[in-house]
Parts: sequence; C-alpha cells; structure tokens
Amino acid sequence: MTGIFASQISLTDYRKQFPGLANKAYFNYGGQGPMPQVALEAIQQSYTQIQQLGPFSSRSYEWVVEEAERTRGAIASALGTTPQTITLTENVSAGCNIALWGIDWKAGDHLLLSDCEHHSVIASVQELQRRFAIEVSTCPLQATLNEGDPVAVLAEHLRPNTRLVVLSHILWNTGQLLPLAEMITVCHSYPSHQPMRVLVDAAQSVGMISLSLDELQADFYAFTGHKWWCGPEGLGGLYVRPEALDTLHPTFAGWRGITVDRTGHPTGWKPNGLRYEMATSAYPLYAGLRAAIALQDEWGTAHDRYQRLQALSQQLWQQLRLLPDVSCLRSSPPDTGLVSFQLTDNSHSQLVKFLEAKNVMIRLILDPDCVRACVHYLTLEAEVEQLVESIRQFISTEAKKS
Repeated sequence: MTGIFASQISLTDYRKQFPGLANKAYFNYGGQGPMPQVALEAIQQSYTQIQQLGPFSSRSYEWVVEEAERTRGAIASALGTTPQTITLTENVSAGCNIALWGIDWKAGDHLLLSDCEHHSVIASVQELQRRFAIEVSTCPLQATLNEGDPVAVLAEHLRPNTRLVVLSHILWNTGQLLPLAEMITVCHSYPSHQPMRVLVDAAQSVGMISLSLDELQADFYAFTGHKWWCGPEGLGGLYVRPEALDTLHPTFAGWRGITVDRTGHPTGWKPNGLRYEMATSAYPLYAGLRAAIALQDEWGTAHDRYQRLQALSQQLWQQLRLLPDVSCLRSSPPDTGLVSFQLTDNSHSQLVKFLEAKNVMIRLILDPDCVRACVHYLTLEAEVEQLVESIRQFISTEAKKS
C-alpha cells in the first residue's frame, strides 16, 4: 500500500497532530473521531476572541455571523453544494428531526424507512405515527448486504401515499454502502399523489466518501462533523435540496431563522437553510470544524482518503476471515470503513471489554448482534494487525476457559 500513497505526507508524522491516537489503537470513528490539535486550538482561540470582543456586543454578533457563514461555506465546498443549502445543527439526530417534523403530515400518509436505521430515527418515527396517525413500514435492506438488489427491494415497498423515505447512505450496523443515487431516482420518479421526499442519515458517509450533494439530489441529508471528519462533538448540518425547501416547515423558531421588520417583529423565515437554525450555539465549535476539515485536505483529496480507507478495511476483513470462530457479516470485501463481524459463541460484549483493556477500541452493535470496527485513512497497517492479534488472543483465552 505504500506505493499507492507515496505522494501523501508521512502518515506517522501527520498522526502526531491527533493527540487521541497517541496511546491507543482506535477503531471507533463511526461513533466519534479524535480531534486534531489544530481544532482544539481553534476552539480555544474562538472563545478567547468572543471574550475580547464582548460576549454580547455588536462586534461579537458580527463576528459570529461571519463565523457561521465561513463554516457553511467550508461544509458546502466539501460536500459539493452551496452554502445556502446548509443548516448548521448539533448532530445527525437534530438534522433528521428537522426533516421528520417539518413535513405537514396528514393521517394516512405513508413513511417508509429501512430496517437498518438508527434507533434515534426509529423513535422519532414512532412518535410521528402516534401523533399524526401516519402509516409506517420498513424496507428489508439488511438482507441485501451480500445478495439481492436494494434498489429493487425499495421500489417494491413504495406506495402511492408514500410522502417520505428514510435511508442511510452507509448502513451504520453492517457497513453497506447503498446505491443511493439510483434509490433516490426511483423515489422521485414514482407515480404518487404528491412529491415523494427522501431523508438520508449521513452519519457514516460524510467525511468518509467523496460527495456531491447537488448531483445526488437527496431532499434532506443529515450529517455530523464529529465522526469521520474528526471535528468537535456538538456541530453538524442538514442539507436541504432547494426544490424541497418550501415544503419543509420549521418546527422550532429562533432569531437566527427568522426575518424581522424595523420594530423587531417577525415577518417570515430566512430564504435558505438558515430558517431551521434557532438561537445561541457554541459558536467556537465552528472554527474547530473548519480546522478539522482543512486538515483532512492536507493529507490528500477525499478520493485519496477513501481509497486508503477502503484498502485498509479490506485488509482487516481478509485477516478476520482467517481467524477461527470469526464470521464477517460481508461475504465480499467491504467498500466502506465499517467492518462488522460475529464470534461463534456471541461473546461480543466480553470481546469489546477485553480489547479496551488493551487500549484497542471497537464497539458492540445490537442489531444485528455483532462487533463493529471502523477503519479510517488515519489507521495504520500495524494497528490492523494489532486488532486481529488481540481478537486471536481473546478467542484463545475463551477456549481455555471452556
């Protein structure tokens, strides 16, 4: 692999900018990525700047507005869209809830979601069903991990009264990368009573794969900066396709999202993604996320990073398949950084604790019952080998107990 990525800056030197990688083999990027030092410093400098300007002063307000605009611009540039389509949120769940609750639901409307959505989304959909008496059904995409056509499966489950389809770009539990563009086309071209919208949970795709949201044509695309971008927790975003903007109503109102007249009375909503933003936030996080995104680009392009990540992920998958009593969920090499696997005796929680005691970080997944390792372009080949050897040790230790 060194020949493929020889043009990039030395990864060993580059990783020194991430303090959280110094004392552990980290495979939990899908939960939260380690922040680089430059992001931590940018956040601290921003807090200092606010205090120097005066936390509640006209100069501070102007600075905050400019910081928000710069952050939307950095996000939009990285995701292949324009700043006007971006709403700054706290996390993926917040973005998904803006889209879920902003639709003018009527009793009998249909919402379709896959059987691999995160429980935060599922809980929100359950409450929508209770309040508005909408119809909810699931599309069995988990079964298409190794065979079958997810596009065809989706098409079979659409209805004339389907108003919203909820999908994840990369399934958080199995690591499957969905052919999202084709699936969106199927939804948008389906003969229904009213426009069929698509909400995408992008928790695992933003920062991992190269994206052009304007080309993708998803109606709503909710993401976060604290996972694969390695930015600060508490800051994410929602992309709203311009064609869907006027049909998605703000559920919460705040001064950042409204227009006012000369007397300060509300007159309407901002004409872009700002309409879904509310009020005071942890503004210094903006600089932290921008710094994290910019640092990613110093190593290589989004394509370069994904290429290395994919090669490492496949290396891990291949080595896991050689271990006794280990079964990878995928029967073919993975195309994302999520590698999920099972142990014959299902001692998954014990394995996670065993590895963490060795400063090797992975996580437990409940559905399907498995363990998930997340491989980043920051991951070292030696760390992949360390993970595999530690799993081998665990299996050997458990075998001796029995």
